[in-house]
Amino acid sequence: MTTHPMLQDSVVMVITLLLALGWLRMMDALAAHHGLEQKLSRKIIHIGTGPLFVLCWPFFSPQPSARYFAALVPLAITLQFIGIGMGWIQDPEAVQAMTRNGDPQEILKGPLFYGLVFVACTLGFWRTSPVGILALMMMCGGDGLADIVGRRLGVHKLPFSPEKSWAGSAAMFAGSFLFALSFLSLFNRLNYFQPPLAGPASIVAAIALIVTLVEALPFRDIDNLTLTGVAVALGLWWF
Repeated sequence: MTTHPMLQDSVVMVITLLLALGWLRMMDALAAHHGLEQKLSRKIIHIGTGPLFVLCWPFFSPQPSARYFAALVPLAITLQFIGIGMGWIQDPEAVQAMTRNGDPQEILKGPLFYGLVFVACTLGFWRTSPVGILALMMMCGGDGLADIVGRRLGVHKLPFSPEKSWAGSAAMFAGSFLFALSFLSLFNRLNYFQPPLAGPASIVAAIALIVTLVEALPFRDIDNLTLTGVAVALGLWWF
């Protein structure tokens, strides 16, 4: 890797963007041409895109400006979402993969909020803070698995939220906990957190439980904002 920080960050930014777009196009193709169910492809994108992006963070330079280069990746994808949702960009495969019912305007809800949250957490916390990583991984792993498991095993519904199930909430907790703890442990081992985190599992479990309760509330299409916001607030309090 080049020793010039701005050049390094530019190269890594382009590579990260290409990786993210390649992942999205692969899922688009699977949904459009290989029979992958729309609702499933939507959540696989939800689960996989964020972790792929965050795994590229260590390759950026140690300069403070690196976060701005990194944030351009979700910003570019978010602008693409806006273009598709508004009808300015015609991309039937993306619509097939990222919507429940084939309506492009659905992309202006969950997927758009997803991208905006990544931009905000990248700029606001970056890799030196556990808070952004915690919140993003709970959104990706928890909310994504909750929907997949809930649709297949969610026979018993929550009494206060008829569209949510006990099985989905269990998957939400497990996904939130495992994704967040895994990524926090990775970045802790890479010495990005100063002081290093000590025994974060209990804190992550407590936050995952609270976030699971938030995700279980009967609000549609705003989970990416509500559960991430709560995770950020709790992370700022506990870390």
